[in-house]
Amino acid sequence: MYRFFEQLSTRITAPFTKPDNRHSKVWECTCGQSIFFRNSQCLACHALLGYWPAKNVLSTLDAGPEAGSWRLHAAPDAGLFRRCANLDTPAACNWLVPAEQGAAALCTACSLNRTIPDLSVPENPEHWRKVETAKRRLIAQLINLGLPVIAKTEDEATGLAFDFIGTDLNGNAPTTGHANGLVTLDIKEADDAHREKVRVQMREPYRTLLGHFRHEVGHYYWDRLIADTHWVADYRRLFGDESQSYADALQRHYDQGAPADWQQNFVSAYATMHPWEDWAETWAHYLHMMDAVDTALGFGMSAKEMDLDYTPFPLTTLYDPDHTSGPAFLAFVNAWIELAGMLNELSRAMGQPDFYPFVLPPAVIAKLHFIHVVVQEAGGRADDVLQV
Repeated sequence: MYRFFEQLSTRITAPFTKPDNRHSKVWECTCGQSIFFRNSQCLACHALLGYWPAKNVLSTLDAGPEAGSWRLHAAPDAGLFRRCANLDTPAACNWLVPAEQGAAALCTACSLNRTIPDLSVPENPEHWRKVETAKRRLIAQLINLGLPVIAKTEDEATGLAFDFIGTDLNGNAPTTGHANGLVTLDIKEADDAHREKVRVQMREPYRTLLGHFRHEVGHYYWDRLIADTHWVADYRRLFGDESQSYADALQRHYDQGAPADWQQNFVSAYATMHPWEDWAETWAHYLHMMDAVDTALGFGMSAKEMDLDYTPFPLTTLYDPDHTSGPAFLAFVNAWIELAGMLNELSRAMGQPDFYPFVLPPAVIAKLHFIHVVVQEAGGRADDVLQV
């Protein structure tokens, strides 16, 4: 009997995994073990695994006809693949590329890197691993939403790229930010102690690598989806006129701080600084919410049966109450509020900070709905997540 339970304890089965579940964030190895987005090998049977970003599939790999080529056990007719060339680097990438691209090919996520950290610095290999783990989560979400993910190596003018860099020879630390499709990240952000110190200094309730990425690509997609489009007028009505001086707004923010009543109209204090930052902060929260709800649904979690002391938002809260996505988006937002409340209580039960330490006022709900409508028009898949 002891041996039976000992064997059971080595395997986490996946009875909730369904092939037709579009919310799935957990897949199943051929041995029955649950496998997750980050896995490159099954922990139970040691089968090799690969992630196919185009279809959001993590699968056991079956050897192909040529050395280094593989077929997806979950989709044998999908063709031949190779594992990303960054698999055996500190980045430890588990993504796949079409076999015809060759053994040295980088996957969609890794091909966005323009600069990686200096790996001769002892702590940087581990920092790079953490950075790439967060970045892959971001890129997979963007692909799943149908948003264009184009590397600058393909299109310098409109593409996306990442620089992961540290202090220069003169001792100057890089500034994390975005400029013309290039996202720069101070590699020290991957150091938990450093990031927490900065979070406290900046009086931020929340600071993560994934949060940085989601915020900075928000600036990138503002350039791609809003600037010089039919969305500009409605954007300015909700977020403000972005043509005001950014430098002046930045100086004013650091001199005076956020307005006393900022919680009534903004998702964070930093969002009050300039309409561009309001967009990027709200965009990041939109991605947080979409991914968290999608993940919760994939695991069968729901707060629907809970009797929480919370008044749902009405349709009139939305950017466009008559939009076809309105009722579904409202249900999604209300589900998120309930889920966040439940997860906050779980965090408190463990003596940890709140899972989601933010309050979403009606003005922010309207901004979130605007972003959702823009993303749906651009990618065509955002509404899929609303099936809560």
